[in-house]
Amino acid sequence: MNTVHRLIDWLESHWVVPAYSGWVMVGLTLFFFGAATNSMSGWLYVISGVSLALLVMAVILSVRSLRGIHVRRLTIDPVSAGDSLAIKLEIENQTDQPKTLLLVRDLLPYVLNEPVSVAVEAIPAGGVYRWVYQQPAQRRGVYRWHDLQLRAATPLGLFWCRRSRLVRAKAVVYPPVLPLLQCPLLDEIGEEVSPQFYARDRRDQSASEGMTRSLRPYRWGDPTRLIHWRTSARYGELRVRELEIFTGGQDIMICLDSASHWQEENFEQAAIAAASLYFYACRAQQSARLWTARTGLLQGDRRVLEALAATHFGETPGSDVTLPDHPLIWLSQNAASLSTLPNGSRWLLWPEASASAASDDRPERSSTGSQTAPSISMHPGLTIDPAQLLQPQLQRGLR
Repeated sequence: MNTVHRLIDWLESHWVVPAYSGWVMVGLTLFFFGAATNSMSGWLYVISGVSLALLVMAVILSVRSLRGIHVRRLTIDPVSAGDSLAIKLEIENQTDQPKTLLLVRDLLPYVLNEPVSVAVEAIPAGGVYRWVYQQPAQRRGVYRWHDLQLRAATPLGLFWCRRSRLVRAKAVVYPPVLPLLQCPLLDEIGEEVSPQFYARDRRDQSASEGMTRSLRPYRWGDPTRLIHWRTSARYGELRVRELEIFTGGQDIMICLDSASHWQEENFEQAAIAAASLYFYACRAQQSARLWTARTGLLQGDRRVLEALAATHFGETPGSDVTLPDHPLIWLSQNAASLSTLPNGSRWLLWPEASASAASDDRPERSSTGSQTAPSISMHPGLTIDPAQLLQPQLQRGLR
């Protein structure tokens, strides 16, 4: 049966294949021809000849109906996971005859969906049919596909003819960004490296002088520690300090351990956490960068999101990519890597399934959820429980 299906598929994509009505017509033609041969009756020869002519005409017209059709695919705008991709195509009839009763199939990657089809009733001569459909995208990634099929049996409906068009597509699905209200992991970074700077910064904040550059209206997501209460009371609305620097003049480097082996769901959470930490730092007007094993350090909203959409665990590190030797935020599932981090670093650790199962017999952690991981790392950080919501875990304090 597989051989028969492959043969039918090859015939339809390279020549034609009879539809149900076509098989009936072929059978009737052979029947009348056989009867005419046995009876030597002229009218039976006429019927079989007319039927054969209809079959030949149907084959020629079916093949011709797909000629002169040009397909263009418009750029697909990036979306976040959970949203829908808007896929737009233009099917142009470049001939001087209308095209009728076309079946158009867009062969999406199997990870997105089954092929999507639309029946086009008619495209006038020189006209353009615009096809727009929404495709939900549940997981981040960079999706590419290139095949689009045109199928028709016009005008007699006796033979199916299918032809493919090379129409390249690229859809980028970003990881979702969690709306963090606070993140002590970032808010307190650098205190161990430069306590005198932070002591001076706290004095400047209390006096609204020195490191405070300007005041602006509060925006959703701003850390509450930056609110200038005296000015807010004067204006009747919240005002937030804009500071010259937050972390002793160093960038916040969010590093995703993409070269290591991960459990798939844990890595998806880590990509979401990396995007959320990056944009939280940007909203707080901190200088943030993203690092992955393949790309190295990146900066810029679009570049960061595209890198997180395309990254995967176990990827081959770039030839000239090395881990920064400055304080960083390390996202990993490899507990052994925590002991090699530079001074002043923080970490987020996703335990492996075996480690999580073994920890069920241990005493519960403190209600704050922080973990200093004795025998693993002297740097503060958080152990993420994949079974719980990620956003509350990123917002909890380290102490």
